[in-house]
Amino acid sequence: MWAGKKILLGITGGIAAYKSIHLARLFVKAGAEVQVVLTPSARDFVTPLSLSALTGRPVYTDTFEPESGQWNNHVELGLWADVMVIAPATANTLSKMANGLCDNLLLATYLSARCPIFFAPAMDLDMYAHPAVQQNIARLQSFGNYLIDAEVGPLASGLEGKGRMAEPEHIFQHIEQFFAAKSSLAKKKVLINGGPTYEYIDPVRFIGNHSSGDTAVFLAWEAHKRGAEVTLVLGPTRYKNDIFPFTVKHVTSALEMLDVFLPLSADSDIVICSAAVADYRPKVTFQQKIKKNEQNLLIELEKNPDILATLGKRKKENQVLIGFALETENQIENARKKLINKNVDAIVLNSPSQATGFSTPTNQVSVLFKDGTTATSQLVLKEKLASWLWDMFLKSLHL
Repeated sequence: MWAGKKILLGITGGIAAYKSIHLARLFVKAGAEVQVVLTPSARDFVTPLSLSALTGRPVYTDTFEPESGQWNNHVELGLWADVMVIAPATANTLSKMANGLCDNLLLATYLSARCPIFFAPAMDLDMYAHPAVQQNIARLQSFGNYLIDAEVGPLASGLEGKGRMAEPEHIFQHIEQFFAAKSSLAKKKVLINGGPTYEYIDPVRFIGNHSSGDTAVFLAWEAHKRGAEVTLVLGPTRYKNDIFPFTVKHVTSALEMLDVFLPLSADSDIVICSAAVADYRPKVTFQQKIKKNEQNLLIELEKNPDILATLGKRKKENQVLIGFALETENQIENARKKLINKNVDAIVLNSPSQATGFSTPTNQVSVLFKDGTTATSQLVLKEKLASWLWDMFLKSLHL
């Protein structure tokens, strides 16, 4: 599990920094590559020489090394790592991370990192309990960062309470469990659709909705990170020109989405229908732009095929089918009907509001499972929601 894993270990200026030397040794002993980045004040507690000797790599403390003329590229560091662990994370560094401040190499690397980020706070008990610190911790978690919570024990102040950095062995276990989860979809074929569909009235006008496709993209990213072979079918979204490490197929209308999606579903282990497919399309599409006149314009609509219901009828015995539903009234009841009528294993229930639903960075959902159980998420960024959803699917659907 650990062989070849790249760990970026950030150490900040707190007395608990001495424990991070042991943490680095645990990572190396397990077979990981470890790159250490120190804040300037961390050098008052640990020496670069000790950490370099343990990891076999140079320890970075500044963006620019005046003696050698070397520039330490924070962007490359952030791209190199499979995981970034900041331990200890002092109150000062937590505040800077939560508010986007960037006055040292560690913070620049944190802001550039695309990998999962874990942080292990360490400070005195009253500092840790302060509302400002707790707010910063909550904010970092809302960004998708992983908290390795402080533990109760004797502190440098002579007091005893919660604020002590988690023991190196406990931090190691957190990361090990994370890597185990990230291989949870290995050898699985996952098919996802997302975004809106556009049903054209004429060359410039269409029937559509405000779906951003973000949730589908984050679900696909998370499945890819967990080892799945992923195909994403996207309606018209801002991701048109993005490059992904998995297969992406772009479509426009509901009929196009059906034509592309249906054949791909045949050999997929897990199929997730998160797209906001238009229920109706114009019966007649005008080849030229419709000119405005004084008369009312009547557009006759015909029903689009129900992609989720079609897949439910063709669902294989060992295939998992998951749908999404956006409801504005009788939400649980209507979602439960879709779960049964469309022969799906789970329904993710959305409700539109200023903080949830289409074109918002955050969302809160409930998942209704075929066995009658329900799970509800917190209001979080959609990227973190995708991770939570996969955790729920794996747990409740026994994937």
